[in-house]
Amino acid sequence: MGAMTPVGGTVAQTWDSLIAGRSGIQGLDEPWAQELPVRIAGLVTADPAASLSTREYRRMDRCGQLALVASREAWAQAGTPAVDPDRLAVVIGSGYGGLGTVLSQVRVLDAGGPRRVSPHTLTQIMVNGPSAWVSMDIGAQGGARTPVSACASGAEAIAQGVEMIAAGVADVVVAGGVDACVNDLAISGFAQLRALSTSQGDPTAASRPFDRDRNGFVMGEGAGIIVLEREEFARARGAEILGRIAGTAVTSDAGDIVAADQAIQVRVMQKALAAAGLVGSDIDFVHAHATSTPVGDLLEAGAISAAVGNAVPVTSTKSMTGHLLGGAGALGAIVTLQALRTGRLPGTLNHENPDPEIRLNVIDTTTACTAAKAAITNAFGFGGHSTALVITAA
Repeated sequence: MGAMTPVGGTVAQTWDSLIAGRSGIQGLDEPWAQELPVRIAGLVTADPAASLSTREYRRMDRCGQLALVASREAWAQAGTPAVDPDRLAVVIGSGYGGLGTVLSQVRVLDAGGPRRVSPHTLTQIMVNGPSAWVSMDIGAQGGARTPVSACASGAEAIAQGVEMIAAGVADVVVAGGVDACVNDLAISGFAQLRALSTSQGDPTAASRPFDRDRNGFVMGEGAGIIVLEREEFARARGAEILGRIAGTAVTSDAGDIVAADQAIQVRVMQKALAAAGLVGSDIDFVHAHATSTPVGDLLEAGAISAAVGNAVPVTSTKSMTGHLLGGAGALGAIVTLQALRTGRLPGTLNHENPDPEIRLNVIDTTTACTAAKAAITNAFGFGGHSTALVITAA
């Protein structure tokens, strides 16, 4: 596993922060943010330049930088598997790719003309840039894929990686998601949709999944990467197995471009459970998508109740990281794996006033889950994209 998040520059740092209930959401003091209606976000404070060469750093958008640093952590933890390049693949999803580069280079074009535009512009803005850079870094020739499914991108990437291994076309897949678009355009757009929290005061109190007083999500950035392996291949090389992706499901609402469909959310969890050979009562906890929006959290809460019941512990770590968009689902998989491995489940920060319409067992502080064997993590995105991953202990 590898991660670059608002609460840590590695998986260990991220996990320690989540277990301690530390938020990475902060005020935006940059000049470009001063006229925005929302001036808070979850920013990655670890500097990717510290882990990249000068040449790498200059050639990549921040999205690619975060993904490459996280993938190197994951690849190192996996023991740099010796695998036939043709059976090594990369699947890294992103919702918005190099949006930051688009904005900066349009401003360069407007101010200085076409000859001032960077020659790296087009390769930096490609949404497939992160998967391409990672594939080149590890020599993967079995495919470098990029699911673009908004906030479900990272989870869908993991599902695609599992499918490649199950289909027999890959032994190892580096999979995950990334987004890095904390900028004036993205914040303004989400604010105009009335999707962002407008809370004033303490930035760390703004993201409140499932809480009665939630009023929108907080923009975040970051990357989450895991190394998937065919079990026989992993065992043959003596790899440490962290857990299993036991079942995956990907669905589409075929409805509204923004509004979610609760029935489809129920279905995607049920399909993932069926793929894992499990039923709702087998699930020990749920890492919810729950972004802190009034309608979205209510719909997902009802879907979780229908799929696994009301008693199972439920958490959303977006309360501390903000919403990493395309990186959110992959980080959710990492949090789920870590909880199964350590027997501790991070709580939902700021869940102080339970919503009477939500009947879930939302945990608000770190809770023991020492007997947990199976869990679900959800990811939903604009466009009606829904992905559920059932993860089981090693």
